[in-house]
Order: sequence, then structure tokens, then C-alpha cells
Amino acid sequence: MLTSYRRILAEPGALQMSLAALVARLPISMVGLGIVLLVSAATGRYGVAGAISAAYMIANAGFAILQGRLLDRLGQGRVLTVAGLGFGVAVALLVVSVQADWPIATTYACAAVGGALLPQVGSAVRARWSHVLERPADVQTAFALEAVLDEAVFILGPILVAVLATAWHPAAGLAIAVVACVLGTLAFTAQTGTAPPAHPRDDASGPRASMPWRAVVPLAVVCAALGVLFGGAEVTTVAFAEEEGHKAVSGALLALWAAGSLSAGVITGAIHWRRGPATRVRWGSLAMACAMLPLSFVGSLPVMGAVLFVAGFAIAPTMIASMSLTESVVPPGRLTEGMAIMQTGLVAGVAPGATLSGLVVDHQGASAAYLVSAAAGLVAALAAQALPRAPKVGAGSTIAP
Repeated sequence: MLTSYRRILAEPGALQMSLAALVARLPISMVGLGIVLLVSAATGRYGVAGAISAAYMIANAGFAILQGRLLDRLGQGRVLTVAGLGFGVAVALLVVSVQADWPIATTYACAAVGGALLPQVGSAVRARWSHVLERPADVQTAFALEAVLDEAVFILGPILVAVLATAWHPAAGLAIAVVACVLGTLAFTAQTGTAPPAHPRDDASGPRASMPWRAVVPLAVVCAALGVLFGGAEVTTVAFAEEEGHKAVSGALLALWAAGSLSAGVITGAIHWRRGPATRVRWGSLAMACAMLPLSFVGSLPVMGAVLFVAGFAIAPTMIASMSLTESVVPPGRLTEGMAIMQTGLVAGVAPGATLSGLVVDHQGASAAYLVSAAAGLVAALAAQALPRAPKVGAGSTIAP
């Protein structure tokens, strides 16, 4: 089963590239929580802490696509190096502004700049895999590997930042996030052998290749709806555990959900699929919606853990198919931008999902709030039906639906 993974990691520089990208991506799941822990410890105000964290995440979502466009146009080395160093400076100043009691507007500004400059290494590493590998099946295996590593980041990051902030110092989690980002990004950009070429715009290169919006827009809606599903399910699961009298178990429940996704991601990368990614996105989105429905009827923690683990099996295959479809339809010169659009949609959906689910929890309880995630899955399934049945590939060929 692991033969597929051994084959892609045997490519020159592939293992080093993927490991560096893993380290560089740790801040994705650390900084938002780290800001909340730091600011709340210094001020005792969770509302302000949440607002500053929101400023960071909104700026990140707003500038990710622009950074993806620059990565395609100017090359990964220059853009990621500047972004990584700028991110490190901005977050370091954020910590200083909180500890030194600078005006709160300064802290907000530092958070926004840090979010805007967070290196889009997840999109960049997938663009590198697409450049390094020739066989579509190998590209899918590589995307499956990155999906598994994403799950590892989202499992380990919050645990790491919480332990450091509570057991050592409130700023320790953010400090480690900065070190991981800067060192990981520099190590990633130093590996020039796997980097795709830049696609600058000038008279010699002609007009920029057009983005296949007919496929990209429905796919972005799918990703945004799945972001709502994820954000809603996380908040609702915490509320469910609290209603059952064991709030501390919520982390274990969410870890089981992520473990199901991680397991499915490993299996997905080892399978040679007969159906194309568009079909898998349609079925995967529908599976996500169906997986959320039983959660509203679960009344015990052990059963909830089992159901969440099974439900997690729909996550990674759907996300892998979404990225594979993006790689298939977007021109090479705009691939990182296309990947960033999907990542932005996913991130942008998390906060609304969490907010809406929180409102339902307050008025109807946790069981009813799981219906928010089920409804988001249904929206994703409907949006997936709008995907072209045989989208055009950036190189001019077609892919199987």
C-alpha cells in the first residue's frame, strides 16, 4: 500500500521539500489560538483576544489569493522569503505590543500584517508536486500526503501552543510558531531544484492565461461550505461534550474526527482511481453532508467518538479530490493562485460556521447545532453538481469527469 508514497518521495528533493513545508505550516493552527491565549492572559478580556485573532485570520484570508498570484508571477523563492521574514517580524511585534502595553490599535495592526504575510506554503508545496511529478496518479498521491500532513498540523499545532502557553509562558506558543514558520519557509525556498518556474507578465510572454472560472467558482463554493462545516462541527462538539459533563473530552472527540480523515487520506493516496476528481468531489461532498446527519441523534460520548471517527473518513478524500481537480483545470502559470483560492474559501468559511453553530447551541442545544454542519455539507454537494462534467485542463486536454 505504501509503494505509491515511496515512489513519489524517491524523487530528488521531494522528501526534504515536504518536511520543510510541514514545519513551515505549523503556524496555520497555532497563531490564532496563540493570540487568544496571550492577549487573554495579559488583559483578562477574551472578547478583545478573540477580536485580535479574528483580525489576523481575516487578513490571512483576504491576502492569500494575492500572495498566490505573486508566487506564480515572481517565483516562490523571493515571495515566500519576504513573506516569512515579514510574518516573523509582525508577530514578534504583536507579542511586544501586548507585553509592553502598547496602544491596542498597534496590536490589531500587527495581527493584520502577520495574517496577510503568513507564507502560503500549503499552496506552494502542492504546486511543486505538480511540477516535479509527471503521472497524474503520482500527483494525487502527493496531494494525499499533503492532506495527511495538514491533518497532523491541525492535530499537533493547537496542543503544542496550548501546552507551551499554559505550562511555560503565554507568549511561548507564538514564539515557537514564528521560529517554525521562518526556519521552515527558508528551508523550503532553499530547495530550488523542486521549485516551478516563475511566469512573469511581459510583452514576450503575452497575456496571462485565463482562469477557468466555470470550474473554479463552484469548487471554491464547495471549499467555503466545507469550511462552514468544519467550523460548525468544532464548536458544536465542544458544546456537546460540555452538555455531557465532560468538556475536557472535546479535544479527544475532535482528534478522533481528524484521525478518521487522516486514515482516509493515507488510503486515498494508495488507490488508483478510475473516476476523475470532479466525480469524487461530487460524491465526497454528498458523503460529508450524510456523515453529519447522524450526529444530531447521538446521546453519549463513546458513541459520538465512534460516529465522528467514521464521519472523518469523508474529509480527506473530498479535499484531495478538490485539490486534484484544481491542479487539472487551472493553467500552470496560475496554479498556486488557484490553490490559494481553494484554501481561502476553506478558511473563510470556518468563522461563519462557528458563529452560526454557536447561536444554535445557545438557543437549541448542541444536538440541533450539528444540523448547521449537515446543511453546509448539502450546500457543498449542490455546488459540486455545478462543476463541468468534462473541464478543460490548463494544457489544453481534458480530464475524466
